[in-house]
Amino acid sequence: MKDVIGKVCVHTSSDALITRLEAFAAPLLTDLGMELVEVQFRREGQGWVLRFFIDKEGGITVDDCAAVSREVSAYLEVEDCIDHAYVLEVSSPGLERPLKKPQDFTRFTGRRVRIKLRQDSGMGKVLIGTLLGLEGDEIVLLVDQTKLTLHREQISRARLTLD
Repeated sequence: MKDVIGKVCVHTSSDALITRLEAFAAPLLTDLGMELVEVQFRREGQGWVLRFFIDKEGGITVDDCAAVSREVSAYLEVEDCIDHAYVLEVSSPGLERPLKKPQDFTRFTGRRVRIKLRQDSGMGKVLIGTLLGLEGDEIVLLVDQTKLTLHREQISRARLTLD
C-alpha cells in the first residue's frame, strides 16, 4: 500500500529518524497484534521512500497495511520529522523476510536462511543453510552438513530464503 505524504519541516538524519519511528511504531503494532519487522528510509529513483515492513501470525492483510499507514501518517503529520516529500509504503516483509531480533532466530528455526557476514569475520561472504536456532547470543546454522555457530556481531544481514 502506498500513500503520498506532503512536505514536513524538521531536519533529522535518516538513522535518527528510523530510530524515532521504530520507537513509535513498535508498541503501536504490538497493540494491534502485529510486529514491526523493519523501517527503511531511502532515496529511490525520483524521490524518497519511507517503508514499514510489518508482520503477524497468519500474515498481513491490505486492511492491516491501511490501518498502520493511517496511524503512521497521523504521527508524521503531528511530529514534523521529515523535511522533504516522500512516499510512505506499509507492507509485509514477504517470504524472504529479514531476521533482526534474537526471537527471529528462534521463531524461524528449521527454515532456510541466507546470512551475509561482515567482511572482517574471516568466514566468507554469504552462507546459505538451515537455521538450527539460537544458543545464548549465537546463531546456529547447518551449511553443507556442517554445523556452524556465529556470533551476532559477525552478521551483516540475515534473511529467510527460498534457495
